[in-house]
Amino acid sequence: MQEKQNTTGLIWFRNNLRIQDNILLKKAIDNNIKVIAVYFFDPKYFSEDSFGFKKTEKYRAKFLIETVTDLKQNLADLNITLLTYFESPENKISSLVDDFSIDAIYTQKEWTKEEVDSNILIKKSISSKVKFVEDYDQFLYHPETVSKNFQNIPDVFTAFRKKLEKYVAIKEEVTIVKLSESNKIENNTKVPTLEELGFANFTTNSKTAFPFKGGETEALKRIEHYFFESKKVGFYKQTRNGLVGKDYSTKFSPWLANGSISAKTIYHQVKKYEAQFGANQSTYWVIFELIWRDYFKYISLKYDSKIFKIGGILDRDYHWNSNKEIIQQWINGETKDDFVNANMLELKETGWMSNRGRQNVASYFAKELLQDWRIGAAYFESLLLDYDVHSNYGNWMYVAGVGNDPRDRKFNTQLQAQNYDSDYKFRKLWLEKTLF
Repeated sequence: MQEKQNTTGLIWFRNNLRIQDNILLKKAIDNNIKVIAVYFFDPKYFSEDSFGFKKTEKYRAKFLIETVTDLKQNLADLNITLLTYFESPENKISSLVDDFSIDAIYTQKEWTKEEVDSNILIKKSISSKVKFVEDYDQFLYHPETVSKNFQNIPDVFTAFRKKLEKYVAIKEEVTIVKLSESNKIENNTKVPTLEELGFANFTTNSKTAFPFKGGETEALKRIEHYFFESKKVGFYKQTRNGLVGKDYSTKFSPWLANGSISAKTIYHQVKKYEAQFGANQSTYWVIFELIWRDYFKYISLKYDSKIFKIGGILDRDYHWNSNKEIIQQWINGETKDDFVNANMLELKETGWMSNRGRQNVASYFAKELLQDWRIGAAYFESLLLDYDVHSNYGNWMYVAGVGNDPRDRKFNTQLQAQNYDSDYKFRKLWLEKTLF
């Protein structure tokens, strides 16, 4: 290991809100005598988008507060101080660099426009002597091992998956060491409250299928429960299209989305489970879903801002509508379709919806109601606990027929309801009104 320089590193946390298997945290610790951490509750992510939705609604805001509070404690256990601000990073980082004599900034590599714009403004505001160190820290298959040219990424998932599984190794998790007590600094900053972020306090509907809190500690507990206590992972492929309850699927996605846990950690825990209890189609299917998640990130790397364009990556010139009344009926669960309505009410009341539900309501919005799919995607962005820019827009393009689905399918929502909710258990849960 190289000798540490007598320097101070600032780790700027983004969607990598964990200490376990955090490449940037490791680099900061390995290369500096002193390490300080910072997280920004960036006001632009709590403002309204062009369609009139808050970019981050109350469910994800609360989950984020819980996550950052947990991160603060976990970093404190490593003797690293986490500064937190309800401010944009481009307005604050230069003063932090000056106040703490920062020599290098470590942050997760991002490539979508808003994040890149922030980076550009920050680099302009600080001395060129300050190193800006980035790394892709949100993949199962690290981009360095996948492609030197993202234009070569296949446009069909199966071709992508088969090549990766055959030729590319998944890296080991990185280990993080504890720093000495003298690394701590005085911290007068506080994690903002829901009210400070512009929300009223609330309690999530008790019927939610995602009753979990934010943060790495909760994510690791969930892995322990789902893999080793209940061993539900051994039946994942049979239950993953469920609609009711917390154990029909892994429920890892909200923690994965903000980086409370890494895809590699989940992968290696699957391998640990398989070594103890045996591999089967279900254990493989968890990894299969992680590869899908990677795939949408690679498609975003390949096509850049096209994933946000109405014609998608295929440049399809379809006619889309934007009828406010029809869109509001979809949001409120007041369409002619009871299966769509039940799913939309679940989302509105909890910030969660099953994978099966998402495919159906998105297909209904784009293919039945013929509304601009980007409006549906923006609504999901606002409400979903597990919003991930690449998966969200990748999936919406897919169901709208402007993305990675060569067959351009339309879901028959009533047949889907018959197949996945034949006993009406899910629809009754969300559509039946009670007096008391």
